[in-house]
Formats: sequence, structure tokens, C-alpha cells
Amino acid sequence: MPIGAVDKSDPLALHEQVAAQIRRAIADGEAGPGDRLPLARDLAAVLGVNRNTVLRALHLLRDEGLLEFRRGRGITVTGTREQSDLLTQVHELVRAARRSGYRKSELIAMIEATEG
Repeated sequence: MPIGAVDKSDPLALHEQVAAQIRRAIADGEAGPGDRLPLARDLAAVLGVNRNTVLRALHLLRDEGLLEFRRGRGITVTGTREQSDLLTQVHELVRAARRSGYRKSELIAMIEATEG
């Protein structure tokens, strides 16, 4: 699973950059349901970040339903390309809304107004 480098000068938190890289790998089909991810320490070494940064990203992706942690089996991909792609778009929308000064409640109201 090729993962790009993180940009330490980027205002986006490092763990969010790592999560985005893994999301992108899932969306691009480089990692699919049932595939095991490398160990957190190995990912950290490749990315040049702290192991805890990688673990924080992995927990975020688990909470999003893209990864599953199983004792003795490691971390496996459970999400699909479509789910990963949609989550990436959601994260981009939230970042754009924050940059434009919108609060979470305002963004939710906009989304609810578009449902029909």
C-alpha cells in the first residue's frame, strides 16, 4: 500500500494527513476490504512521524468504519472504495466550511436544507 509523505508545514494535523493518505489508498483500490495494514511502527517509519501519530490516525479511521482492529490479526480494511471516497469529500467539505467561518451547526443546516 503506497502512502505519500506528510507535509509538516501543512496546517492540517499530522494524524489527519496520515488518515487522509490511508483513505486515499482505500479509495484508489490499493487497499481493499480484508487487506491487512502494515504495523503502525512501520507506517510511522515510512512517513517520518511518531508512532502515536499513526495510531491516532488509525483510530480515527476505525471510528469512521474503514478499519477494524482485531487482537492477533492486526488492522484490516473493512471499508469500501466508495465509502472512503465519500469520507474524503466530507472531510474536504468540513475544512472548506471552517475556512469560510461556518460552524458545524450551520453546515448541518445547509446539508439538511438540500435534502428533499
